[in-house]
Amino acid sequence: MHKEHLAWHETLEIHELVAFQANGLMKVKMSFPDIRNVELKKIYQKAIKGMSKNLQELLEFFPDMPRDESRGETDRNLTPFYAGDLLGLAKATVRNYAIAITETATPEVRKVLKKQLNDCIDLHAQIFEFMEKSNYYPAYNLEELLANDMKNAKKALSMREE
Repeated sequence: MHKEHLAWHETLEIHELVAFQANGLMKVKMSFPDIRNVELKKIYQKAIKGMSKNLQELLEFFPDMPRDESRGETDRNLTPFYAGDLLGLAKATVRNYAIAITETATPEVRKVLKKQLNDCIDLHAQIFEFMEKSNYYPAYNLEELLANDMKNAKKALSMREE
């Protein structure tokens, strides 16, 4: 690495990728035992392998991020996981609506999509505020934010599919 640490913007992008994929990996691993279709089970295994590899590669950048990593905690409280998963879904939904609006030609469709987009933005804000007040998403503390990412990614990597 050429600099003392990663740039802030790339640190935050890596945070987004790790947080999203760690939640996704946990969700896929939790649902894996319920998959009965052999072909779909193989696809899930490939997804688990791919997300695990992605997380492992991204975690290699964490020592170079501009913060101190000094936090350890283990618990079985799944509330942060479920809240983070819902936050990720809300964020993706906002993005999808924003893209869909740019493709509308019919004013009535645009009006409905704009209303639904605003509802999704409000839901995202509500989830974020819940997570922030519950100390599940320390948005203003980069050290804690990255420590949470590291913890969740390691938890996702250590989970079994069975």
